[in-house]
Parts: sequence; C-alpha cells; structure tokens
Amino acid sequence: MRVAAFISGRGSNMLALSDACADPGFPASLALVLSNSAEAQGLALARERGIAAEAVPHRPFAGDREAHERAIDAILTRERIDLVCLAGYMRLLTPWFVERWRNRIINIHPSLLPAFKGLNTHARALETGARWHGCSVHFVRVAMDEGPIIAQAIVPVAAHDDPASLGARVLAQEHRLYPHALGLVASGAAQVEGERVILRDHALPPAAINPPDGRK
Repeated sequence: MRVAAFISGRGSNMLALSDACADPGFPASLALVLSNSAEAQGLALARERGIAAEAVPHRPFAGDREAHERAIDAILTRERIDLVCLAGYMRLLTPWFVERWRNRIINIHPSLLPAFKGLNTHARALETGARWHGCSVHFVRVAMDEGPIIAQAIVPVAAHDDPASLGARVLAQEHRLYPHALGLVASGAAQVEGERVILRDHALPPAAINPPDGRK
C-alpha cells in the first residue's frame, strides 16, 4: 500500500511511520510526504530519507479550500497513493476531499476519542480530572475528529502532571500507535463496516497496544 503523510510542521509522527515502513515486512510504504507549507521542517527530513516530499501552499488559493485540495488530489493520483495519513496536518479537510478519499484517510488525535475533540486536549483532560488519557487513530469523516476508531493507546494521568508532561507521554504513545494502526489498515486486518472498524484475524497485536499501566 502506497501511503502519503500530510504534515504542517516537523512531522514526528511522519518519522515514526517512515521508520515502520522501512521494515521490508511492513505492509505499506511511505511514498510521499506533503505539506501545506513549503517551510515545514518535515519536508527536508523526508527528503533526507529518500522520500518524495512536496509542498502545496494554501495561501495562493485565496481561501478556496477545495481548489487547494484538488491540486493535492492531482499529486496523490500522479503518485498512485492508496492511503493518506494525517500526521500533524493543521488544516480541516473539505467535504469534497473527505468523501473522495472516504475510508482512505486516517488521522491520529491526542485523546481517547470521542473525548476531547479539537485542540488543547491535554489541558482539558487535566481540567476535568480525567484519570486516563491517550491517543486514537481513526478513519476521517467530515466532522472534526469524527470517524471509526482503528486503535487507541492509554496513558495514566499522574497527580503532578501539567499539559506539557502529559503531552510528552501521549506523544511517545502516538509514535507507537500510528505505525501499528497503519499496519492494521494496510494488511486488511482493520476494515470499516458501517461506522465501526472490525478487526479480522491477523498476526499483529490487539487494537489497544499498551496495558493500562503504560508498560510495553
């Protein structure tokens, strides 16, 4: 499966996907890294790894989001991309693009969805007194942070946590979870039925990749 990773900055999750895809036994290859910003640091990091990397800046499209995404779609078609992984892409996708790529776009979000959709998830988790936090990988739908959940990782909330410390532990789990979820999708083990993901027989670990205490 040929994968494109969308980034807006450094793309640490993109790098985690790249590491996984470098394994000859992994069922996907990272064929393209694409950004809405030519200054995104992740583009240079991808090129250093021999991965094709392109920018399609959104500003020249004068606010026409669909026109911007049609330009992106043309590149995806040219590069024969099968699946899009949003990896720190800081733009909401239009209904046109989401429906065109329905069940072929996945995203990682720093919360245990459906809790804490949107931004500032770590601070919000602390404000509510949540005992457990984490991250989720899901298929993308038109509504923000909606869609069938593929896999989740759990992070316990410590009494001394602030948003930075909690976020750092969640990010470490993101770097494990996203390659795992991509493997489930690319191998055919994770399939959408209705608005749920069904896991078929497979040799990969279960969809919750860490035990509740956070140990590997």
